[in-house]
Amino acid sequence: MSARALRPLPEAHVVITGGAGFLGSHLCERFLAEGSRVTAVDNLLTGSRDNIAHLLDDPRFTLVEHDVTLHLDIEGDVDAILHFASPASPIDYLRLPIQTLKVGALGTHNMLGLALAKDARFLIASTSEVYGDPQVHPQPETYWGHVNPIGPRGVYDEAKRFAEAITFAYDRSHGVDVRVARIFNTYGPRMRMEDGRAVPGVHERSDRRRAPADPRRRPADPLAQLCRRHGRRVRRAAHPRRGRTGQPRFPVRGDDAAARRGRAGRLRIAPRRRAAPTSRR
Repeated sequence: MSARALRPLPEAHVVITGGAGFLGSHLCERFLAEGSRVTAVDNLLTGSRDNIAHLLDDPRFTLVEHDVTLHLDIEGDVDAILHFASPASPIDYLRLPIQTLKVGALGTHNMLGLALAKDARFLIASTSEVYGDPQVHPQPETYWGHVNPIGPRGVYDEAKRFAEAITFAYDRSHGVDVRVARIFNTYGPRMRMEDGRAVPGVHERSDRRRAPADPRRRPADPLAQLCRRHGRRVRRAAHPRRGRTGQPRFPVRGDDAAARRGRAGRLRIAPRRRAAPTSRR
């Protein structure tokens, strides 16, 4: 099956799973700004309605509260599906190991089935964790990783590795037009301060040491000043202006020079070591 051309963004209908999450909410904003119609799907397990409250009155935006590990039908045409539903913080996926595995396996399977049924482009949000505890730095796409499948963190690593595997199986078996974005360190507005990852942890510790603010000055939001480029990269991966590139993987790294300058020009992020759905074809 040959991939159909996507409609221009002002005419497109984009489905974003995990649309009430940190990254998903920014993607909802971005596609709406481009003129698209957006359906956000989220069971609010780790996402929050607060992240998309400002979008609810937009007639082009729809929030569907649904668990994507269960069968989902979307009415009408769908041009692209961005599958971002998953616990991503170590705090969350260690607390929710079964749910993390299910959304990586059953959720990805269901969304690929929807992409096949709608002849839609599909993008899966993967992670640098597919490399596990890497022995090669930085990791090229030819590196297959060094993963402990039975360790506590293995639930997230293996969920995303399976998600990538079934994504390319749908590409080879059914001709679904697929993309994989392996997202590295990412941070910015709406990231929870109790997220457990490096940047909010640094900011939270800094806040505890900070003297009381001058009441005459408007307080700054340090996270709002940090890197925003990843949403643009992911949006371009899902909807490149010149059609299919033949390069389905798009590593999105947060450890480049601009990201490392994130906080006061001093922050450096070093590589870290370390119910059954309806069946679809």
